[in-house]
Amino acid sequence: MCLELKKLRVSELTRYLYGMVLYMVLKSVLIALTLLGSFSVDAEEDFTHYAFANYLGSGIYQTSGQNATVVNIPISFELYNNDTESLTLRTPLSLGFFNFKWSDLPDGDLPSSVGTMTITPGLEYRLRTSEDHEFQTYVDLGYGTNFTSGTHVAIYSAGVSSLLDLELRQSAPVWVNRLFFAGYASFDGTQSETYSALQSGIDIGTNMHWRWDLLGVDVEPRVFVTGYWYFDKLRFATPFGEDVLVSNSLEVGATLAFSKPILWDWMGIDRLGLSVRAGDGVKVWRLIFEFPI
Repeated sequence: MCLELKKLRVSELTRYLYGMVLYMVLKSVLIALTLLGSFSVDAEEDFTHYAFANYLGSGIYQTSGQNATVVNIPISFELYNNDTESLTLRTPLSLGFFNFKWSDLPDGDLPSSVGTMTITPGLEYRLRTSEDHEFQTYVDLGYGTNFTSGTHVAIYSAGVSSLLDLELRQSAPVWVNRLFFAGYASFDGTQSETYSALQSGIDIGTNMHWRWDLLGVDVEPRVFVTGYWYFDKLRFATPFGEDVLVSNSLEVGATLAFSKPILWDWMGIDRLGLSVRAGDGVKVWRLIFEFPI
């Protein structure tokens, strides 16, 4: 009887966790689908950094008491893969909107309008150079629009990365270093901006594993810390105050790592977690759906 009760509790917990994951993911997709047909125009607002939404990540960006929320929907398709290298087509969709917080979701409150949208298709190449090292590079060329100001921009980005697997008991840490740049240019030629950055961080496991039968994956909680150093100060434009310039930031967070992508392969959701990033007057609460560094 005791064993049956334990199995029942584990089953109930599994269904609850599965429901929470599905709820969070579907809420993000629902926001995207709902907002695509709901635009508002306000000439006073011009959040010019929206073009970099895909590279900054999903989250709530707070500057000078104002909130701008970004939802990134990772979409990718594997073109080629073998034991040492792979080529992937990425087509992430990013939506930005204002006067809205993630805490509004439990009450069923969705934002009334979307402020920005970007789609940045690109190719990512990965090469396993040894058992414990992977080299990555990517190039993107995309499009963005700011519905509040009516501007349209071309977005471009490229970068290289090094991922090194370390040995530390059973925690399987990964040391990541990335160098990348991104830029945009408006279609009318009146606006353009670039930024480049060096990112370095480490992702460490807890060596606590369990099987999530409903999703068919193994799960491990992991923690990470990463730092960003911007060669060109990253500008966060605010509509009613001075712009905020960021030269560096630090991020810490925790994720659940899945042994394979959950729900739909094309969304590439292999992590689920939260983090906080801060630096030079900008604070970000991030919602994570993929490798966090």
